[in-house]
Amino acid sequence: MQIYDLFLFYTTVGLSSVSAERTGFEMSYKQQIRQDVQLRMQSNLYIYSDERFIHVFLFLLVFILKQVDENTKLTLLHMKRILVPTDFSDQAENALKVAAQIANKYGSEIYLLHMLELPMHTVDAVSTSSTDVIPEAVFFMKAAHERFEDLISRDYLQGINVIETVNSNYNKAYEGIIAGSKENNVDMIIMGSDGSTGLEEFLVGSNTEKVVRNSNVPVLVIKHEHEVFRVDDFVYATAFEAEDLPALEKASEFAKTIKSKLHLLFVNTASQFKTTHEVEHMMENYLKKAKVENYTLNIYNDTSRENGILNFSRTIDAGLIGISTHGRKGLSHFLNGSLSEDLVNHAQRPVITFKI
Repeated sequence: MQIYDLFLFYTTVGLSSVSAERTGFEMSYKQQIRQDVQLRMQSNLYIYSDERFIHVFLFLLVFILKQVDENTKLTLLHMKRILVPTDFSDQAENALKVAAQIANKYGSEIYLLHMLELPMHTVDAVSTSSTDVIPEAVFFMKAAHERFEDLISRDYLQGINVIETVNSNYNKAYEGIIAGSKENNVDMIIMGSDGSTGLEEFLVGSNTEKVVRNSNVPVLVIKHEHEVFRVDDFVYATAFEAEDLPALEKASEFAKTIKSKLHLLFVNTASQFKTTHEVEHMMENYLKKAKVENYTLNIYNDTSRENGILNFSRTIDAGLIGISTHGRKGLSHFLNGSLSEDLVNHAQRPVITFKI
């Protein structure tokens, strides 16, 4: 029966290195077994009961299963709940088609949200309970549900759990989208966009860029129709700074989930120039702390970070561009701008953002 002692000895030694998050009961039980093993080995007693052996074996099995579960959570990005805002446009349906492909592959459910922007006099009537105008609000709601029924009947949505929601409680669409993502505890927002440019971009901006700025979950922005949404090469632009680590690890999880190669990109510009040696040293130190796999390191020179990201992505024909976002608002956003929002507006490829 000496094999039992050896097994228990090495098991308890190994278990003693488990993190302090385990319960006091588990820790005291391990210590008891460990002391028992040592005493029996010193007195040359190499016999253990089958019951004690089974207890330790089951404890070790549970520990291993917990570790496997924890490692899975670290390496795969959860996509069980996907929010897709729709205004029933072609751009919104392009996003819905991509969401459907992801849902079919990963068993996700889709929350399809329409923000109903009622005419102001209708909103006032609803808020004041005026009975002569409320039927107009009912008409708009009914029309939205009819369009939902038509949309949900599409072949590409068959077999997917789609939850439809019409919301008219917010004056601004992006506020309702952010609220909907929190209320339904979604893992990702997928939305369509054709971007905004020129004066519209400066004065108003798009709902998409406002969602990107305010969302706490990843936002995947789709620009065109994708009969097959497949990403072989995923460009993630980063300055290789410590604050970007959590976002980078989420991007790595997403790349692993969709089985894509990750291309980490540093864009060198004249205004913030760094030598190749400096950048490589920065990359080396940064990646010592990051949980990333299946990636390449790239340095690209261009006139601006945005141009560098777009041009490098074009060079390798990337299927997706990723970047972190600070979610700056107010004066800070006005003065510093947002590279992620610029990419959402100007890129012709899909863009995914991760909140720092």
